[in-house]
Amino acid sequence: MIHEVDEVLKRIIGGGALTGSGVDVSLEAPTRDWAARRNAPAINAYLYDIREDVARRQRGTTPVVDDRGAVLKHRQPPRWFRLSYLVTAWTKQPQDEHRLLAAVLATLIPREILAADELPGSLGALGLSVPLTVAGTQTESRSLAEIWSALGGELKPSLDVVVTAPFPAAPEYDAGPPVTEGAAVRVRGIDGTLEGSPERSHRSLRPADPASTSAGGTGSGGRAPFRGSEGPQPR
Repeated sequence: MIHEVDEVLKRIIGGGALTGSGVDVSLEAPTRDWAARRNAPAINAYLYDIREDVARRQRGTTPVVDDRGAVLKHRQPPRWFRLSYLVTAWTKQPQDEHRLLAAVLATLIPREILAADELPGSLGALGLSVPLTVAGTQTESRSLAEIWSALGGELKPSLDVVVTAPFPAAPEYDAGPPVTEGAAVRVRGIDGTLEGSPERSHRSLRPADPASTSAGGTGSGGRAPFRGSEGPQPR
């Protein structure tokens, strides 16, 4: 999941206002060694913090259904994690770095929500939209000064970008097979025997069965009516 968020963020930053600019987007740690190897303008998006967003944690299970609506499995709701990126610009002139940061800001501000259809791999398969915040209030315990000190570099202007992404929880539980045959009911006679007792059956309808919407297919509440056999009914 983390590498998929990396891929999405790198694609978004490299697009928008920076499309066709030739500016490289790097995910490496912006250490002194990395800065020394750089020979062209670059945007660095360094993942410096990962922690769960406990306010989004849910209990229970959610059903996994097929295209007919039949329940195949039950799974626990995904856990949500805040992935915090330190986004910086690297050029030879501070003014150019500020222009690059402004371009990144203009690109990310409209992207408050990332739709599921633009997310790759297992992240998109969950079918959930992903929130993105930029330059918000920092809630992580580590300060930016501590981060730059750990990287061995000098403090630079930066944007704090947070992507809150779902992570599938395990395990999954297989559901029982769907009901394909109706129940049958036989009523005992006064003498307690089943001899001569008519059978009343209930025809089961699959979730997407066209018969469920045909005339006489269902009664009130979406249930098929009982159909008794011909002949006298037991008293």
